[in-house]
Amino acid sequence: MESDDPFNNALAQLASITDILSVDPEYYEILKSPMKQISVSLPIKLADGSAITFQGYRVQHNNARGPFKGGIRYHPSVSLAEVKALSMWMTWKSSLIDIPFGGAKGGITFDPSKLSHDELERLTRKYVDAIERDIGPEVDVPAPDVNTNAQTMAWFMDEYSRLKGHSVPTVVTGKPIELGGSEGREAATGRGVVICAREAVRSLLKKEMKDVTVAVQGFGNVGSNCVRSLMEMGAKIVAVSDVFGGARLSNGGFFEGDYSHLAELAAKNGSVSKIPGAEPISNEELLESDADILIPAALENQITEGNASKIRAKLVVEAANGPTTPMADKILDRSGIALVPDILANSGGVLVSYFEWVQNLARDHWTIEVVNDRLEEKMKKAFHDVLNHSEKHNLDMRRAALVLAVGRVVSAMQLSGWH
Repeated sequence: MESDDPFNNALAQLASITDILSVDPEYYEILKSPMKQISVSLPIKLADGSAITFQGYRVQHNNARGPFKGGIRYHPSVSLAEVKALSMWMTWKSSLIDIPFGGAKGGITFDPSKLSHDELERLTRKYVDAIERDIGPEVDVPAPDVNTNAQTMAWFMDEYSRLKGHSVPTVVTGKPIELGGSEGREAATGRGVVICAREAVRSLLKKEMKDVTVAVQGFGNVGSNCVRSLMEMGAKIVAVSDVFGGARLSNGGFFEGDYSHLAELAAKNGSVSKIPGAEPISNEELLESDADILIPAALENQITEGNASKIRAKLVVEAANGPTTPMADKILDRSGIALVPDILANSGGVLVSYFEWVQNLARDHWTIEVVNDRLEEKMKKAFHDVLNHSEKHNLDMRRAALVLAVGRVVSAMQLSGWH
């Protein structure tokens, strides 16, 4: 049986390329474990007078190439194993897109929909107070992730600045524009995913985006921005889902109009699964949709040994982190289904976070055109670097991406004299 522990999956991915790379055992040992694991208790008093203690984490995997970098997620499934895996994937992601950051990740285990706006703010500030000594512009730079956003980062920055006694906008990225955030940051991950999808459609399927059908699992920040960019490029969305379930159009149908119309229908009906005229389906059924491209944009471990043989898409583009397990990877590969891995496909978010950090350091602000042009340029280069390496060395794209990413981290450790 395969493991549902995301950290075991991350270790299996690392192990899958150590022979190809000939990694020195000393460096392999360093890479297998995060450099630091921070676990904090966050007691707060709620509005109804009750008190509750939440569990928070920050895991710092590797900083050979630069300060630790990675998001903060608020979700009931947040665990130390999950955050450890995500921190390792962040190291590979920063390396693969070739920016001077290492990898980290953080989170608090709870359901944010159960807390008020004021309670969320107080919990966020308490979390900053607990990890303040372990973060900073040249140390570890957090960002938004699942169920966190620009507002969360505004509280984060303000609390850190209060503790330091002066404004420190460079401590986090993904901030509101008014507080030093970058143009295009919110849409960056989804936009980067679709740039990779477009390049894969052209290179692997020999088609254009207007000629393909797509199913997208997830309608949060990343999933909804994927759908927006896909519709702008003319791709046909045949199925989409959110936390409540999904909606699929059969008999060759696809969601007509533009993204704002679809988002409006989803908001009006409380979920994309309740869009009139579409067949309601589960998130599991969405994965098995008859579409050219499948984009899992929700959480880890969605495509597994149990359902990989039922995937009908010709191309999987991973918008979520770790949505495909190692056993599922092998099944998809045997079935001839191409896969663009998460550390490549969803690296647009950390890339534009890096752009924001650079703008803050220089006290500068770039236009949306500059941000999007640089995003396009870097994503295309990274995609074709991975594709070329995969074809040259007869590797699937996941292992090709890992070889490039891990190789750069190992090189940085060697040059710096790590032991």
